[in-house]
Amino acid sequence: PGADFVITSIAVDREKCWRQDWEVPAKYGIRQPLGENGGPGAAFHTARNAPMLLAIAKDMEKHCPQAWLLNFTNPVPRMTLVARRYSCIKTVGLCHQIGMGYGIVAAVLAKDLGIEMPESGSESDMFHAAAKHSHELLDIKAAGINHFTFMLDIRHKQTGEDLYPLFARRLKEMPPSVQPLSRRIFAAYGVFPATGDGHLAEYTHWTHDPQTKPWEKYGLHLYDWDGAERGRDEMWRRIEAMAAGGPLEGRIKTGSGERAVPIIEEMLLNKNAYEVAVDIPNDGYIANLPDGAIVEVPGVVSRFGIQGMGVGCLPEPIAALCRTQMTVASLAVDAAVLGSKELLLQAVLTDPMVNDMDQGRALVDEMLQLQAKYLPQFQGK
Repeated sequence: PGADFVITSIAVDREKCWRQDWEVPAKYGIRQPLGENGGPGAAFHTARNAPMLLAIAKDMEKHCPQAWLLNFTNPVPRMTLVARRYSCIKTVGLCHQIGMGYGIVAAVLAKDLGIEMPESGSESDMFHAAAKHSHELLDIKAAGINHFTFMLDIRHKQTGEDLYPLFARRLKEMPPSVQPLSRRIFAAYGVFPATGDGHLAEYTHWTHDPQTKPWEKYGLHLYDWDGAERGRDEMWRRIEAMAAGGPLEGRIKTGSGERAVPIIEEMLLNKNAYEVAVDIPNDGYIANLPDGAIVEVPGVVSRFGIQGMGVGCLPEPIAALCRTQMTVASLAVDAAVLGSKELLLQAVLTDPMVNDMDQGRALVDEMLQLQAKYLPQFQGK
């Protein structure tokens, strides 16, 4: 009671259910890249998390109606829409994925920016190493929907120089294995994705065909559910050790890099601070996307809350892809909250990863049966 801010980062039986979200559609010929935020798996991810998120928002209406809900729960746009559409709570969605975009640009321009890169390591290691310095040197304006944003402007933070032309040239010098899907989209549409290939692939219809196997062409890797479970067990072991008086370590000591605490400070101290990415209802911020839909744009934070930055229009083909995802998200949210099997089926069939209506209906029926204990809102309907 009386809280000023509530932070949510929740999931229901995360790895077990996520694996089912991937494996069941795969039985019906839909090989999702991740199945977390887009694709048919995301419809069930939404259906499991939405009731919990909404219950928290309803408790906030009773106990702290003026508080802000800072939501990290995936799928971020859908959970943010749940709170916005079905409660009166002030809500913003937050995600660190824009950091991948900064890391990619910094790595590609490392020599030009004077960034020292590791001599060995994975592509991910390279991007994370570059990202440590990127916010000091780069100003990237990206917009779209969460995990599906596009760089509209890349500039040197200190000089204001437009770095997009240089980035495009240096990108051609990178090995073909570096972000191949993002590069194909950049070549076709003229804007570079800000999220990395893994999440980008969740929203496109070019990445799941079991006959052409595009995941091999683009080097898309599945989520390591077993590894994530082991990592979570280890995380809790370390937390318990620290709580028992052991030395602080890891992110507890260094910070996570997530923006919740800085945003709280920016509101309380009226800092008028710039944030590179916030997920909020569109209010003309992206001119060719529908108002009210959840978009990810830069924003300014003050004691008055969070104000998005207008970025104009996305390239129309990119906007069309976003609009489809917004429709799918809206259907999935209403289905999850209302317990409507009809809307759930519509969400799955409207998703660009589903090519066959019979397969879509069959996977919905199987998932509702398989996850019945997690989806009580659909039972008996």
